[in-house]
Amino acid sequence: MYAIIETGGKQYRVEKDEVIDVELLDSEKGKSVVFKNVLFLNDGKQVTVGAPYITKSSVKGELLGEVKGEKVTSFKYKKRKGVRRKVGHRQTYHRVKITEIVG
Repeated sequence: MYAIIETGGKQYRVEKDEVIDVELLDSEKGKSVVFKNVLFLNDGKQVTVGAPYITKSSVKGELLGEVKGEKVTSFKYKKRKGVRRKVGHRQTYHRVKITEIVG
């Protein structure tokens, strides 16, 4: 059984006991979170597609903590002007373990 959920403007394909990194949520470490924006649900026999979301279905997970993503480096350069600028950024994510898919 798997589902496709939407959170933080992105879509994720999730299964039970899977660990995913999502945009920051309004919750604390160790607490449970519920994703109600379920777009697609497949239980092995039946496929349900939402329009745009499936009512009466949700995905439950447990917030494991914060992690940082890969470093992204941006470099700006103007030739013959002596202008150089290097900037780095690491995005912060919440790591969530999927505990249950309710359909």
